[in-house]
Amino acid sequence: MKRSGALLMVDALLKGGVDTCFTNPGTSEMHFVAALDLTPEMRSVLCLHETVATGAADGYARMADKPAGTLLHLGPGLANGLANVHNARRAKSPMVNIVGEHATYHRHLDSPLTSDIEAIAGSNSAWVRTTTRLENLGKDTAEAIAIAKSPPGNISTLILPSDMAWTDLEEEAQVFNPAQPGRVSDDRIEKAGKKAKELGEKCLFVLSGLTLRDEGLDAISRISQATGAKFLAQGSNNRMERGAGRVFIDRVRYPIPQALEQLGNFEQVFLVNAVEPVGFFAYPGRPKRLFQEGCKIMELAAEDENGVLALQSLADEIGGGHKPLHEAYQPTELPTGQLNPDNIALTLAALMPENAILADESITSGRGFFPYTKNTKPHTWLQGTGGAIGIGFPMATGAAIACPNRTVIAMQADGSGMYSCQALWTQARENLDVKTIILSNRAYAILKGEMSNLGFDNPGPRARDMLTLDNPTINWPQLANSMGVEAGRAETAEDLAKLMKAALNQKGPFLIEALL
Repeated sequence: MKRSGALLMVDALLKGGVDTCFTNPGTSEMHFVAALDLTPEMRSVLCLHETVATGAADGYARMADKPAGTLLHLGPGLANGLANVHNARRAKSPMVNIVGEHATYHRHLDSPLTSDIEAIAGSNSAWVRTTTRLENLGKDTAEAIAIAKSPPGNISTLILPSDMAWTDLEEEAQVFNPAQPGRVSDDRIEKAGKKAKELGEKCLFVLSGLTLRDEGLDAISRISQATGAKFLAQGSNNRMERGAGRVFIDRVRYPIPQALEQLGNFEQVFLVNAVEPVGFFAYPGRPKRLFQEGCKIMELAAEDENGVLALQSLADEIGGGHKPLHEAYQPTELPTGQLNPDNIALTLAALMPENAILADESITSGRGFFPYTKNTKPHTWLQGTGGAIGIGFPMATGAAIACPNRTVIAMQADGSGMYSCQALWTQARENLDVKTIILSNRAYAILKGEMSNLGFDNPGPRARDMLTLDNPTINWPQLANSMGVEAGRAETAEDLAKLMKAALNQKGPFLIEALL
């Protein structure tokens, strides 16, 4: 039976386990859109900007543990979404980007939208291919999926010329098996165990990836109890399981002075699905590496190896037979008075429902949120991973589509929120249970701090104008309402609690502007 190349491709995506596609199509993708229309098994989610599509695919993958597809229009469409592809690459989130291209016989004419798509994709993709032969379409799609699903999670970009999409062919969809995570050698486990026993609290394990879920945290708790070794998460992580009934793990601090104090006394560091913590930026007169001179760093488990199994094997190796130390639930009293970051964090801790997903792009104002939610009800924490702002709204959107029975709470800085606020429209259209708190300080507060870090403590009026967002002031409730999202504004802790309770008592998206 003959069918279009686009229909074959959608079938191959479904057979490979990709059943959700975040789309922002154009002319070159219309046959793929038609194929989606004929395939109800594939959930198609329209996004009003490509950075929403790629960011939502990232959030989806973190919670679904499988890739989503994106449908993007030629090179400029991919370029629009590239910041959140960068974030997804840093998060090790699997993703399959489908990028439309001019017909193979049209591209040489160099019409206005022609670009080097492979070059644009290559900077953030583990695998890039343009299908130029119809007989390769099914194989290329299967390979893209397999690469995306291979550890530690990769970005695949498949470029689809329009004549490959509209031409009929007789071919069955293929499925390729992804690679499996590598196993850490017994020798590495034994060496790590000896060092941990020998150095005790002078030994640090830095964790990321799947090790930040329950099995990995339980194992590292046993190791710490048996040896005295310390453990931390990377500063930025794909996903963390937190709250009562779980082992608490702190993160490496972002500010250089705090990170140096936190990391300065260790003699041995083991990286488990993590990379060495370094300064986010270079600063005059400050070190770029955060561990003391002479500290030895060993990769216990590379990012594509089974770090959870490595920690469990290490716990057994050193005789860490103690039960993991789980946090106990401690109810939080609702604060009162003027809003500030601490009161917002306390309100969140008091009202957050069990099994919530927190999508965090609160940036400067939210840095203190982490300890306040240590003993709350069990929840999942998602955060930006690559430093490119504009991930918050889309990440929450994708997480809500992956987990429709869980409430998503998005903590969103106002400045970065303007990069991808179009995601609110998708939340309304899909009736997603996302509750957003805008931390509205009406400034790029992080840049004020960075100016000070670089020695500019008293910037002049022109510099201040580039760091403030109050001329004109963004009216977040009106903006949200215009996209179909109910919203309110809080000026006190009491206002915030009232609005949060109202939001949590109803399904669907809700936005609260918290004035700081």
